[in-house]
Amino acid sequence: MPENFNINFDPAALEAIGRFQSLAYILAALLFILALAGLSKQKSARSGNKMGIAGMVVALIATFIVALTQTEAGALLAIVFMVASILVGGISGIIKAVRVKMTGMPELVAMLHSFVGAAAVLVGINSFFATPGADTAENAFHMGEVGLAVFIGAVTFTGSIVAYLKLSAKMSGKPLTIPGRNFFNALMIIAIIVIIGWFINTRGVDDGLLPLVIITAISLVLGAHLVLAIGGGDMPVVVSMLNSYSGWAAAMAGFTLGNDLLIITGSLVGSSGAFLSYIMCQGMNRSFISVILGGFGGDAPKSGSGEAKDYGDYTETSAEEVATMLKEAKRVVVSPGYGMAVAQAQFPVADLTRKLQDTGVEVQFGIHPVAGRMPGHMNVLLAEAKVPYESVFEMDEINDEFGDVDVALVIGANDTVNPAAETEPDSPIAGMPVMRVWDAERVVVFKRGMGNAGYAGVQNPLFFNDNTDMLLGDAKDSVEAIIAAL
Repeated sequence: MPENFNINFDPAALEAIGRFQSLAYILAALLFILALAGLSKQKSARSGNKMGIAGMVVALIATFIVALTQTEAGALLAIVFMVASILVGGISGIIKAVRVKMTGMPELVAMLHSFVGAAAVLVGINSFFATPGADTAENAFHMGEVGLAVFIGAVTFTGSIVAYLKLSAKMSGKPLTIPGRNFFNALMIIAIIVIIGWFINTRGVDDGLLPLVIITAISLVLGAHLVLAIGGGDMPVVVSMLNSYSGWAAAMAGFTLGNDLLIITGSLVGSSGAFLSYIMCQGMNRSFISVILGGFGGDAPKSGSGEAKDYGDYTETSAEEVATMLKEAKRVVVSPGYGMAVAQAQFPVADLTRKLQDTGVEVQFGIHPVAGRMPGHMNVLLAEAKVPYESVFEMDEINDEFGDVDVALVIGANDTVNPAAETEPDSPIAGMPVMRVWDAERVVVFKRGMGNAGYAGVQNPLFFNDNTDMLLGDAKDSVEAIIAAL
């Protein structure tokens, strides 16, 4: 490799590339905004996704060209590194996207957030070594950017790894409730803020390296502990929360790099993730602070004597009996949950829906805001199975109509259809809005077995109601058996 190889750009070319950068960044930012607008509705989600892809392609091309002019006049080694990074990242992403199952999407998203956090930390540290503390106001501001980038990035990194481990069942989903954990968290945050102030006032690499290492170490511990203290029932909120964190981490990396597009993109992701977290918390009747201070779920509801409550006996049914029930129904509402994703039952459910609709039965889907393990999980599954968009309703749109429903089919859901949220003030999910499927004339619950109390660890009295029948076994096999009986 020739050591003196470079690509020289004359002033006119550099000026033209600068204009191209500005236009490309504006175009990419507009495409990202249009992507978010499209993704806000199920019908336009596909076009929104394409807008996001196009925006990222424009951003990558523009960044590559601009970096070419700013890295030692286009040194060959820098070009090789940039191309290699794009190829490794792109090929790895394609392979992972092709192989991942829908049930593995939540943990994949959590792991991708960790990459953004790690990138923000590395960019911040590299920026510190490139431009350490100096006696200028501009440099002091830059050091503050580095400190915040490392702080937010490190919290996102370890928090996302813990979320991945919980979602993939590689560690327990129960909250880690150590004594004084909230005080411990507050103490770490205060310490980080104070040390960032120290870091801003350092001069040179030797002077600033120690506070930077301390900021990084405390932030890594804080991120892990924050998510460790959050129970399984809150994991959908955690995914959107980490999404927001990753956006702010990217925005801070944009400040340290002086990259306007990264600031815009990070701010879009951060603000949209924060708003989504707010919507998710509303869907669970919980405040964002209560999620962060954590511990939702993990224990079965207890009676006054301290024993697990006895709700009586359940009634088991068969696929043939359910088929007969559906034949006689005029209106059916399906309420899916994570169990449908695990069983890959969305395709036979879509077939069942079409068969019933062909015979004149009205079939609708009621989606709880936190059904599944991540926001929109059930909507994606149903879209994958080509369930008509007009048949899919959010909880608030259909919840008051269950009294007019002949049969409610609960497929793989537990916490989102648990009446204990409304009837038992001592329940860990008390106050959480739930699908009122028990108001239907008949309820059929598809469940693998009676031993699993759900992801929040709360037993469901719905299973023991007089108008509820349990269809036990694999949900996919059960739905296929119903189709055969029809």
